[in-house]
Amino acid sequence: MTYFDCFNGDADGICALTQLRLNHKVDSVLVTGVKRDINLLSKIVDRVESGDVVTVLDVSMDKNKQELLTILGQGAHVFYCDHHYTGDLPNHPNLVSLVNIAPNVCTSLLINQHLNSAYLRWAVVGTYGDNLAKSAIELAKKSELTPAHLKVLQKLGVYLNYNGYGASIDDLFFDPADLFRRTSLYKSPDEFMREDERTYKILEAGYHADMRQAVETPAESISDSAAVYILPDTTWARRVSGVFGNELANRAPDRAHAVVTEKDADHYLISVRAPLNNKQGADEVCRQFASGGGRAAAAGINELPKQQLAHFIDVLSSYYA
Repeated sequence: MTYFDCFNGDADGICALTQLRLNHKVDSVLVTGVKRDINLLSKIVDRVESGDVVTVLDVSMDKNKQELLTILGQGAHVFYCDHHYTGDLPNHPNLVSLVNIAPNVCTSLLINQHLNSAYLRWAVVGTYGDNLAKSAIELAKKSELTPAHLKVLQKLGVYLNYNGYGASIDDLFFDPADLFRRTSLYKSPDEFMREDERTYKILEAGYHADMRQAVETPAESISDSAAVYILPDTTWARRVSGVFGNELANRAPDRAHAVVTEKDADHYLISVRAPLNNKQGADEVCRQFASGGGRAAAAGINELPKQQLAHFIDVLSSYYA
């Protein structure tokens, strides 16, 4: 029997799996990638055999549906935990699903509930990483965490999330699989930051260096309802696109934001954040374009033809007007 752990390479995916494997340690095949690399089941569909155990965390079931059905048909057991759009949920005796697409929920929160808060601080980190500050603060009420301590955990969540963005693993400071191997050695994020200070410092320094460049970028388009920023085709811009969008959303919570990054000569990569005070519709906006998807509060388009940018801006602004 082989264990496969498939998880999103962002803070939520890493912290969700960290909780699970601290609770039940197994020698598993790790399947992950950059945050946008969500067709994870396609990487293992030809390797899974009857009796294998597949865990899937923080990736859209809708985007992996055919591979999921194939894996179930091959006799594997699947535990699927996520907060993205699912489409029709399969009914299969070998599938255990824990899915909640509410805008204030993330996978780390769901795993925390599943494990009865056994590793609550890791759940707080993952929740902050998904830019769900209110949910993280509410979760922390079940512990003795102080506001000052929460700020520390929030920074770690942001840094772990930041590391997941890029066009390829080469853009990242750490392969998410390697980052998980490091976090899962420690029962709490405090131990991780103390004992693996070098990893923490690399993430911290990279985040601040990239954000300094991002915040100097003027808006391409801005209104009361939406703002759009265009970043160049550079490594730092690809790394910072997600956390820059979160920062913009936090600064102007009544406005939707899109961070548009040049992908190549003909295409853009787009990251959308719904207004923090109206966490809905980001997925609906992005699904109007080929390669678009995500969840209500945060979504994206993997490859938008440049000639469609003006149309995208119109759709975004009109939706939130």
